[in-house]
Amino acid sequence: MNDAHAASDRKPAGFDTSVAHNARVWNYWLGGKDHFEADREAGDRVFAMFPDIVHVARGDRAFLGRAVRFLTTQAGIRQFLDIGTGLPTANNTHEVAQQLVPESRVVYVDNDPLVLSHARALLTSEPPGVTAYIDADVHHPSRIIDTAAETLDFTQPVGVMMLGILNFVLDSAEAEVIVNHVMDAVPSGSYLVVSHPTTELGGDANAEAMRFWNAHAKPPITARTGAEIARFFGGLELVDPGLVPCTQWRPDPVDVGEGAPTVPLYAGVARKP
Repeated sequence: MNDAHAASDRKPAGFDTSVAHNARVWNYWLGGKDHFEADREAGDRVFAMFPDIVHVARGDRAFLGRAVRFLTTQAGIRQFLDIGTGLPTANNTHEVAQQLVPESRVVYVDNDPLVLSHARALLTSEPPGVTAYIDADVHHPSRIIDTAAETLDFTQPVGVMMLGILNFVLDSAEAEVIVNHVMDAVPSGSYLVVSHPTTELGGDANAEAMRFWNAHAKPPITARTGAEIARFFGGLELVDPGLVPCTQWRPDPVDVGEGAPTVPLYAGVARKP
């Protein structure tokens, strides 16, 4: 795997670094440096079983950038609620949004202490933009909305980012309730952005890698079919091209020319009417 970024194995107090954790393994696949030996071992094992996992991680990050650019430049969104932030890497939501619209307001949500410690240090913005952080679990949407309202104006449209987070809500009915709760709190003209792993694409190797992950890392994840993921957009208006592999959602011209790979991660953007 990629060792371009030297990683530190210094173990911060209060963090269990003996078991691989999704945020740190994802950071490893993205070429970051915030991971430990257990994370790299699990990441390498998954990579050996399913090498396209790196394309999944990097494709999801690129999709985030394209979605935020669409929301700022074409949909007029000026505030974002990013639930399931993950460890900061390049082209975070506030960086993309505030580069295009400096006054953009972004609230990040995560409940991993390592993510939050890095977020406070790295995810900063300059006036007139605002960046805030909430220590909250996706399973508690009321707390997320109540606290985000201290920074965001819920009478104005919001871009709700839920990339790679609903797969940690193992019960599909509960996941739909969470999405509906959040989207009920934002006004017409708001948008929902979702990415979610699937076993419909990627073949047996992808499914095997997911089984390995759930046996050796935390938190556990679940894959869903395209039809199941589409239910998260119920009552919303999907924008073109609809629900597709994340690499095929409005790819940049260079990606089209190279032929964007089909990765087992569905993505979509939808407007609340």
